[in-house]
Amino acid sequence: MAFVPPCTLTSALPSATSSAFCAGGVVPLRPGRQGRLAVVAGAAPPRAPGAATLRAVAEPLTPPSGSVDLPTPAAAIKDFDAVVMRTYGRYPLVLERGQGASVWDSDGKHYIDCVAGIATCCLGHAHPGLIAAVTEQLGRVHHVSNLYYTTPQGQLAAWLVDNSPADKAFFCNSGAEANEAAIKLARKHWHAKHDFAPPAGASPVIITAEASFHGRTLAAITATGQPKYHKGFHPLVPGFVYTPYNDADALAATVASVGAANVAAILLEPLQGEGGVNPGTRAFFAAARELCDASGALLMVDEVQTGMGRTGRVWGHEHLDVTPDVVTTAKGLGAGIPIGAMLCAAHCDVFEPGDHASTFGGNPLASAAGLTVADALTNGGVIANVTARGDELVQQLEVVAGKYGPKVVSDSEVKKAVSYLDDALASLLASSK
Repeated sequence: MAFVPPCTLTSALPSATSSAFCAGGVVPLRPGRQGRLAVVAGAAPPRAPGAATLRAVAEPLTPPSGSVDLPTPAAAIKDFDAVVMRTYGRYPLVLERGQGASVWDSDGKHYIDCVAGIATCCLGHAHPGLIAAVTEQLGRVHHVSNLYYTTPQGQLAAWLVDNSPADKAFFCNSGAEANEAAIKLARKHWHAKHDFAPPAGASPVIITAEASFHGRTLAAITATGQPKYHKGFHPLVPGFVYTPYNDADALAATVASVGAANVAAILLEPLQGEGGVNPGTRAFFAAARELCDASGALLMVDEVQTGMGRTGRVWGHEHLDVTPDVVTTAKGLGAGIPIGAMLCAAHCDVFEPGDHASTFGGNPLASAAGLTVADALTNGGVIANVTARGDELVQQLEVVAGKYGPKVVSDSEVKKAVSYLDDALASLLASSK
């Protein structure tokens, strides 16, 4: 199937749409444990069962009559903390809207969003192409079961296959899920090599790097080579061994200690993000490729943070001159709409119906967002801009180092790392001239 760019509406929805959507229909209340939502005065009453629920695609939402009193930021934060688990150490900001690389809080204060949703909003906020694509798809069909075929998922898979070493794609919702799929694929591939009857005492092992990060699910944090993420969650999933990053000799010794026949896969990030922004080296990845080829193991690269153009190429591993068997991606794949994917070469495409699944994975809405990102990378000049802004930042940091001393920008590795910037920060640099 050929890649087909998403349709673009001739005009974006009115700017009032998002605010009207936020205000229209319901507002949160705190009336004790009885209902938490109430209909705003002037908003449409609840529909009777069976009543029509679809609007025309481009019909603007009508704001309710009168004004809606929003809670103060302090009250909003207090109410939020009362009901949402504290799995994040949140900053005391209530962000209400965004545009490009900018966001505004509930007091109207303007910020530059250098975080970009943690390497996710690769097209910025309120991107007109993304708005048009997901709005149009919502007017068609936004979700059906993966028991059926859908065109957007097939188109996105075609683009990913055409622009990676892979032959097949599996869709999910996040990076952790993509890595879980890769872990399961590696294990089944290992068992298939042994005709599902491995020798006595043999067991599949996946080698990952110290200081790595692969997600928050139980298998993904086990794959993560950082003990701080393991605390409180033992027993971890068996079958993982860690090795120092960028140390080819240590990797070879790890394979030998595990036993080459037991190695199911080597899972690595092209650049470690959570581990301290450590770029991989060509020598290390070449050694990993050679060890996998010799043992029949899979070389799997976690591109959740480095993929989708963030390093100045579609994939971070392209900088390392290595061809992996499996690639995982998420974050920027949907530009903020949840979607992830596990991509694999034909020789390790061992999943069969029932082996793995995802209810929402690659649904039409998420795939429409992914196609918008694909179009921006292919035709929108995003990758060239990332490269140009990365080079510009390196040059400016060299000026800073020259003025304030080498400890500010101490070595070439740091200079290489700063080129791995998301395009939200690139947009900031471009607009600050």
